[in-house]
Formats: sequence, C-alpha cells, structure tokens
Amino acid sequence: MASFTRLLEWIFFLYFFTHIPITLLVDLQAVLPPQLYPQELLDLMKWYVVNFKDHMMMNPPAWFLSFCYCEGLFQLPFFPVAAYAFFKGGCRWIRIPAIVYSTHVATTVIPIIAHVLFADFERSNGVDPPNQKERLTLASIYAPYLVVPLLILLTMLFSPRYKQEEKRKRR
Repeated sequence: MASFTRLLEWIFFLYFFTHIPITLLVDLQAVLPPQLYPQELLDLMKWYVVNFKDHMMMNPPAWFLSFCYCEGLFQLPFFPVAAYAFFKGGCRWIRIPAIVYSTHVATTVIPIIAHVLFADFERSNGVDPPNQKERLTLASIYAPYLVVPLLILLTMLFSPRYKQEEKRKRR
C-alpha cells in the first residue's frame, strides 16, 4: 500500500509541476492581454482552438473566465507548494489544502466537460461547431484535470499516510 501511495505522490508531483507552465503559457491566455505573450504562443493557441474546436478559449464565456481567474489567483500559487509536498512525500500538512484544491478543481472541471459535451455551439470566429467525435476528444483533453484531482481527494481522505494522528488525552 505504501508503494502505491508513493506512486500516486509522484503522479501528483508531475501533475502540479507541469501545471505551472500550462497555466502560465496556455490557460491564462484567456484572461491576460495578448501583448504579454510571444506571437508563437498566440499562434499555438489559435492552432489548438481551430484543431480541437475549443470555443471556450477563443470566446470564453463569463463563467469560464471566472474559472481562469481562480486558476491564476488561487491555484497557481498552490502548484509549487503542492509539487514540493508530493515530491518529498508524506507531508501531512498538505492534506487540507489538497482537499480544498481538489474539490475546487473538480467542481470547475465538471461544468467545463458538460459544456463541451452538451452545449449548442454557434459558429464563431471561423471555428465550426464540434461534432460528437470532436466533443469527446476535447472532453478527453479536460478529463485529466478532473481525474487527477479526484485521485488527490481520495488519497487525502483515505490514505493512512495522510490521516492526522489522533492525540490521546493524558490522565
């Protein structure tokens, strides 16, 4: 069981460590001025939007923008802290922040995936509405950001490695 938990910690470390540049270079393009990004990153985003039909990154609805702001303001500062904790392993102090993070992210990614799968997209900015296969492909791009936080939540709740030790009363 300990080796499985350690494997999960390495997965969590990689998730947080790689999420730092993903957030800075990709996700925050939805909310930050384009002048902050080199043309190559703007072109890469345009390629992504056109090829994966991710309308939310081209014309983000207000609710999606609120998620992006939360990611930049609250989640991004947590990423290096969490990466450190999971790299080191067994840091019980990360339990409550990881529970807060994972529940927050899961509750934001669920509406994103639901929107991708069920929304009635209109043609906008030269991006055609996605067909069912393209919707499933786009949902699979967002899915790891639901699955990994749920694994983090389950690990924090049920792994003995992260449960707080009970303090016994002295007589």
